[in-house]
Amino acid sequence: MRKRTMIIPLICILLLAFTMIIFVFVSGRRPYKDLEAAQIVSAAVQLSPPDKTIQITETKELVDLLKDVVVYNKDNSYTDYSGQGVTFTLVMIDGTQTSIMEYNPFLVIDGVGYKTKYEPCEALNHYANRLLEEEDAMIF
Repeated sequence: MRKRTMIIPLICILLLAFTMIIFVFVSGRRPYKDLEAAQIVSAAVQLSPPDKTIQITETKELVDLLKDVVVYNKDNSYTDYSGQGVTFTLVMIDGTQTSIMEYNPFLVIDGVGYKTKYEPCEALNHYANRLLEEEDAMIF
C-alpha cells in the first residue's frame, strides 16, 4: 500500500517536469528583451543584395524591433536558403560588437543560427529595406 502512495506523487512530479521541459523548448526566448538604445554607441545595417551598408543614427526603433525577436533552438540550416540577408552591427557602450543577421525564418547572432518567430524577424527586414529606400530617396 505504501508503494502505491509513493508512485502516484512520483508520476505527477515526472509529468510536471516533462511539461516544463516541453514548454521551455516551445516558448522560445527573447535575447534582446533588456536592450536599451542608450547601450548602443553606433549601429549599421548591411543589406545583401544589394550589398549596401547604411549607418543608423536613431537606434530606438531598431531596439524596439530587436526586443520583439523570439528565437528557438539553434539551427544552422540557414546556409541552405537563398534570399536577402540583413545584417545589423551594433557597437555597445562597453566596446563589444554584436552582429545580428536577419535571414527569415532564421536569426544569426554572432555566427550562431537560430530558428525564429516569423513576424518579428520580418519586421527587421522591412525596417532595413525602408532605411535603404529613404537613403536612396535622399541621393536623388
